[in-house]
Amino acid sequence: MARRDLSGAVDFSVLERMTGGDAAVTEEILGLFVQQAAIWTPLLDVREEGWRDAAHTLRGAAAGIGAEAVAHACTLAEMVDKADAPPLLDRVRTALEAALADVAAYRHELMLRGLKG
Repeated sequence: MARRDLSGAVDFSVLERMTGGDAAVTEEILGLFVQQAAIWTPLLDVREEGWRDAAHTLRGAAAGIGAEAVAHACTLAEMVDKADAPPLLDRVRTALEAALADVAAYRHELMLRGLKG
């Protein structure tokens, strides 16, 4: 997995501008995003009391790294009634899966660059 595997689910230039291109800071932020996704994804279900909080938290985390599709899907899910949320939460999960795949590829690229010195 490497940069060539990126799907475009994340615009890493957003993160690179924020970190000034510092690979260590970029890696730390991406690691935190992955952790946030692991914590909040199980709550993206209307049977969970915190589903709206999960969408809200993931929206902010996604926007911070340039995962606009995730952020947009979260915004839509946050705004609807519980009865209308399930298909929108499915969209959040789908967008999040794509973003996490891009994050994995990007982090792999960062690791390889670090090995090359």
